[in-house]
Amino acid sequence: MTGLAELFSGTIVLTVLTGAALLGAISGMLGAFAVLRRQSLLGDALSHAALPGVCLGFLIAGGRDLGAVLAGAFFTGALAALVMMLITRRTRLKTDAALGIVLSVFFAVGIVLLTVIQGQGGAGSLGLMSFLFGQAAALLRSDLWIMGGIGLAALALVLAFWKEFKLVSFDADFARAQGFPVTLLEIVLTVMVALAIVVGLQLVGVVLMVALLIAPAAAARQWTRALGPMVVLSALIGAASGASGALISASTRGLATGPVVVLIATTAVLVSLLVAPGRGLVWQAIAARRARARIGERRVLVTLQTLAAAHDNAGYKAEQGMIRTALGAMPTQARLAALERRGLIRPVSHPPETTTHWELTEAGHAETAALSAKAPLSDKDPPQ
Repeated sequence: MTGLAELFSGTIVLTVLTGAALLGAISGMLGAFAVLRRQSLLGDALSHAALPGVCLGFLIAGGRDLGAVLAGAFFTGALAALVMMLITRRTRLKTDAALGIVLSVFFAVGIVLLTVIQGQGGAGSLGLMSFLFGQAAALLRSDLWIMGGIGLAALALVLAFWKEFKLVSFDADFARAQGFPVTLLEIVLTVMVALAIVVGLQLVGVVLMVALLIAPAAAARQWTRALGPMVVLSALIGAASGASGALISASTRGLATGPVVVLIATTAVLVSLLVAPGRGLVWQAIAARRARARIGERRVLVTLQTLAAAHDNAGYKAEQGMIRTALGAMPTQARLAALERRGLIRPVSHPPETTTHWELTEAGHAETAALSAKAPLSDKDPPQ
């Protein structure tokens, strides 16, 4: 407990913790729209496109001036977004191809400029490498005000144009047919994503920023089908990932904050993919198993009904081996036990035979009649 108090007493730790939480919330909120627009690669392209802007800002300012560096990053990020939109609208290339072109070209230019700057020497040029992978310890209190301002501006825009953003995210063609300025709305969304990337460069870096944009939204998408709850949940997952990553990094020597934050956000995605109700792999496996069980039980009931009808005896006692032969390789014993627990069939004796026989109860006859009326099984149904 004392160690935790000492950890929070540090100004740098509190600054990094607050900044990581703010960045995670902003990225999660805006990343939800990128995921729904099927532009997950957009964040990757814009984050890599920010690198030449970082270098240009350094060259223009003559040193590692944070304002100039971030302004340059935003400029090249916005330019990359416009180039991508021009490629998709003026050529036959699809969005993924345009994003790939923009990502590789801008990042290559950034690496060339970074090499040139490092070749010139100087202590300030060494710090530019931190923008590739982030350097949370360099975060200042003044940077928190910038993050908070950008976060509030993004939230205000999302609330003001909620209906428009929602329509563009789910059906851009319908929005265009209704007269909405789809291109302008997409530009606004893209610019906000670029702003979030610029804010996160110092904390997470160019390479890992895309994960913080996409991972919270991908995790939130598994838990809800509505846009509003998804955006809120994505922001919460992003904030929690940022805060917990900062705490783990601060309490463990040698761990960089950015990669830890990304690993936690990725863990949230994996957990969501596994256990999210209705969509998680575990839930789907359970649902598939239950469906197979229901189909198997239904086939047992229909088999008993068919045998009773063939012998013109509603209380016909079917021998267990006969049922197994009729159903093939299906695990009959488990299905018979399940139906008995439900009160749809019952075991009976059939002297002089000593093997177990089964017959439908009144509830079983009613259940079988209802199933046959809804969707009767054919003889071609495969065994389960």
